[in-house]
Amino acid sequence: MKRVDWDSYFMKMAFHVASRSTCLRRKVGALIVMDHHILSTGYNGAPRGVDHCVIRGCVRERMNIPSGERHEMCCGVHAEQNAIIQAAVYGTAVSGASMYITNVPCMICAKMIVNTKIREIFFATDYCKQDYSALAFLKDIGVGCHHHRMEVYDEKG
Repeated sequence: MKRVDWDSYFMKMAFHVASRSTCLRRKVGALIVMDHHILSTGYNGAPRGVDHCVIRGCVRERMNIPSGERHEMCCGVHAEQNAIIQAAVYGTAVSGASMYITNVPCMICAKMIVNTKIREIFFATDYCKQDYSALAFLKDIGVGCHHHRMEVYDEKG
């Protein structure tokens, strides 16, 4: 029997977490992991107490703003940010951890990843053309960046 490898296991979980997203444009999930244990999860969506985009609509859609631009217009919090915030709220240290993300992080999230001392990220898909500057930034700082292509196993291995 062949078991799913750890990186694919956590990446699949990141996609499962993304299913909670209320963003109308893209569903993103993130996990922070240390020593094969999940420390925190996050998905993109409105902050606590704020109507989600499925209710209020998407201002960036209404204004025809391309993906990856004008993040400040959106009320949503990114998955990576939510995972980091949740760890902070519950007093969970993430220094030295790994982050599994369904998409390449934006530059804002990349800076947050650096400041939390997360040592490496795994991502499954691209985000937009601007994401390559975030990856270059992370690599220059010394954060490991891994494009993870998951192996698919059936129940029998």
